[in-house]
Amino acid sequence: MHNPLVEPIVSQWRELRRVAQEHVADLSDEQMVGQPVAGIAMNHPAWVLSHLSAYAPVLAGILRGVPVEDPISHKYGRGSQPLRDASEYLPKNELISSFAAAYDDAAIAFAEATSERLSQPTPIERWLPRFPTIAYLPGQFLVKHNAYHLGQLSAWRRASGLPPI
Repeated sequence: MHNPLVEPIVSQWRELRRVAQEHVADLSDEQMVGQPVAGIAMNHPAWVLSHLSAYAPVLAGILRGVPVEDPISHKYGRGSQPLRDASEYLPKNELISSFAAAYDDAAIAFAEATSERLSQPTPIERWLPRFPTIAYLPGQFLVKHNAYHLGQLSAWRRASGLPPI
């Protein structure tokens, strides 16, 4: 049976991919790690895209039934901080390409996931209270988590004196 939620969720991911690309299109690699407000560490574009990229392979793996590690301890996972050193991140073009490719793959994994797979318990223990089954994960990680952090790029752009997208 076809999951009627696949296309609406995947179409929102596609829109978020476009937004991400537009938010960094006019930036240099150095600007990607800029901190526009003295004394305040904002989530800059390099960190945002690196952080989000840590979650896509986890989502794809879970949807495919492949063992995954909790991304909490990932270099760019929850609790990590944006670094000012551009060498800590992929160059902009590689970063945006790998971000898009990783989530495109997760979207494919979602489209291919069976109802039986989606009804299984979420395999990352700390996520279980919020996401009791795998079916909760695509909306969270293809849409909500991306939208939340990509929204930070809009504020970062404004603080940097750049035009809004």
